[in-house]
Parts: sequence; structure tokens; C-alpha cells
Amino acid sequence: MDFSRVADFPLTVEGVGYTQQERDTSSGFVRKSTTFVLSDGDETGRGEDVTYDTPDHDALPDPDSEAFGDAFDLAGEYTFASFSNRLDEIDLFPAKEPERDTGHHYRRWGLESAGLDLALRQAGESLGSVLGREYSPVRFVASTRLGEPPSTDRVDAILDRVPNTEFKLDPTTEWTPEIVESLAATDAVRILDIKGRYEGTEVDQEPDPELYRLVFEGFPDAVVEDPALVPETEEIVEAHAERLSWDVPITGVESVEALPYPPNWLNIKPSRFGTVESLFETLAYADERGIALYGGGQFELDVGRPQIQALASLCYPDGPNDVAPGVYNDPDLPDDLPTSPLDPGEPAGLGF
Repeated sequence: MDFSRVADFPLTVEGVGYTQQERDTSSGFVRKSTTFVLSDGDETGRGEDVTYDTPDHDALPDPDSEAFGDAFDLAGEYTFASFSNRLDEIDLFPAKEPERDTGHHYRRWGLESAGLDLALRQAGESLGSVLGREYSPVRFVASTRLGEPPSTDRVDAILDRVPNTEFKLDPTTEWTPEIVESLAATDAVRILDIKGRYEGTEVDQEPDPELYRLVFEGFPDAVVEDPALVPETEEIVEAHAERLSWDVPITGVESVEALPYPPNWLNIKPSRFGTVESLFETLAYADERGIALYGGGQFELDVGRPQIQALASLCYPDGPNDVAPGVYNDPDLPDDLPTSPLDPGEPAGLGF
């Protein structure tokens, strides 16, 4: 992925605004996100800020207010690279600091992806046409938690509707050998996210050597994501280093090089990178070193979902992509679920 292919694209911004949306999720929380909207009067570019903390979205000034116009004064003529540089000069959280540092990258991505989407649409291009890549059908996995106490009911319900569904699951200390045996018998679990790198979230999973043994031994062919390396778990993790993947720490090339083991797998969530340049640099780095990639989702509610699906379609269509259509995150599953792989359809701008 070569950033120079998009860096010099002309971009005209006349108006800036946003919309917001919220939705209940199968993980038991209400998801809120903000979609930034850039326009030139004819074309519109959109990008989704997937900051997890609702107060960060609520603190944005009204999109029609003078305060918002002053804070997000982005009108002008740019190249895409100079637009990215302009974002360096803006306080993206004018009312208050974000609840978590990750919010800076998430909001930056929301605005920067809107800028790239608009630049591509103004040129009558898609990301694929600019990069010289073909869109391919996208293999996806369904991501779900098993609840408390853990139960395979949701996995079973999805398999009843779509028998060939593959899964990304989040093990917890409440998992039992019986739960693991039942899940392993489906031969449908492709990724297990131990969440050992999360800090200060509701899904933090403390390092538990018994859980790690249960997961690594119970799913011998699955990719295991984000284990914590502490004295109690290090030996277990190192024995399975070839099938480790990393998500939370990955924000650019430097973070990949800082990993405890040379990675075989990476989970790519564009918003974690903040900038398009950092994302493209990391994708190129992984390609040069033969690192397998798959896309990760963050309960996107709007354009963010088709945009990460489009990136997966261009760069890692055959990976176990955690980019299933949003209906898989709904508390109540419909009878008719979309099936993998996703048809790329007619892509435009940054998304499908």
C-alpha cells in the first residue's frame, strides 16, 4: 500500500458537519458513534468516529453552532496529504479531553477517512481503482461473547441459521472445559481474543494461566489474540507463539516492531492508526514480511462498517475478518442472516 497514490489527490472542503447514531448491542451495552460529513456542495465524504465513550460524543458542539464551526474550521483547498497535516493543527476534542487516549486516534480517523472518501468521490474514483487493486468477496467471522454465565446459545442460534458461519470469540475465566468442548465440536472457531492487553475497559481479562491452557489446548488450530505476558502465562504463550495475533497494541509500524515476538498475524482496525499514512505503511510492512492480516470491527453503526469491509476486500479478503454485517451485533438475531463471503458490489469512494 503506497500512500503516495492518494497523497496528492486534490480535495475541496466547503462544509463540515456530523450526524450521530446509537444502538443496543449483543454485548450488553449501548453503542454510540459520530459520523463526520465533509462536502463541497456536490459531493459528500463520510467517516465514522468509533470512540467508545458516549460522553466524548455528547460533548461535541452542535453541528450548526458557531462553536463547532470555529473548532472544526476545515474549509479550504488541499491535497489529501495537506488535509491530513491540517488535522494536526486542530483540537479534535474542543470541549473536553477524551475519556481515554485512544479517542484521539478514533476521532482523527473519523475526520481523515471522511476527507479521503470525499477526495476519491470528487475524482470519481474508488480506493481500489486508485491503488490498482481488485475488490474480492470478503470472508467474515461472527464475533460474539458468551454472556455470564457463559452459554453457547448465541453461537448455536447463529449456526442454526447459517451452518457454515465461522466465529471470533472472547474467552473469559468463567469458561469451563465443557463450554470449550462444545465450541470445539462445531469446528467453527477461528479466532479467540483473550483481551489480555486491554486496560480500564469493561472487557479487560486478567491473565489466567488456567484459561490460557484451556484455550490453547482446546482450540489447537485457532488464532489466539492479545495474550498478556506475565510470569504465570509467558511459558504457555511462548509455546504457541506461531499462532498469536495482536490487536490492541497495533497503531503503526513502530508498534509492530515492539511486539514480544515477530508476528505471524495482525488484526487491522483502521481507526487505531489515526492516519491513512500510518495504516498504509503498516499494511506495506506486513506484506513485505508475509504477515497474515484480517480486519477487525468496533461495533460501527454507519459508514465505518462498509469502509472496513472494503479495505478487507482489497487487502486481506480471505482472512478471518471480524467485519460481519452489523446485524450480527444486534441483541435479537433475525431469521435471515447475511452469509459469508460478502459480495463487494459496486464500491465508491472509501467504502462499498
